[in-house]
Amino acid sequence: MKKVFLLASLFMMLYSNVLLAQPDDHKIIFQFTNAVDTMQQKAFVNQLKNVTAYWPDAQIEVVVYNQGVELVMPAKSKHLEAIKKLIEHGVRFVVCENTMKQRNIGKAEFIPEVEYTPAGIVELVQQQERGWIYIKGGF
Repeated sequence: MKKVFLLASLFMMLYSNVLLAQPDDHKIIFQFTNAVDTMQQKAFVNQLKNVTAYWPDAQIEVVVYNQGVELVMPAKSKHLEAIKKLIEHGVRFVVCENTMKQRNIGKAEFIPEVEYTPAGIVELVQQQERGWIYIKGGF
């Protein structure tokens, strides 16, 4: 009888872990740092499209810094239309102000829909501390 109880308890613990491991509210934070390569831009935009198609209600934030800021700059991005559609779908693009200072880039050089954070890496860490899943975008 003890073995049956032990097995039943073990089964219930494993089953509850499976249920807990599959949240309904997906919160994903992407890091993107290399938009100079247009193939990186294309691959990353496709990744975002795939995730939003699979989980249309997911909360998605994209933190761009270093060369990644070029993804949301009209003068340098090859995928602005797709990015604007992703923003309409609820994807947030957040630009690192440290990168802006280091590269002497003003807010006027970005699409108006972006948001800003003082430090991109800090934003990534804080969102992960809040339970967001981290993904490095691109390849």
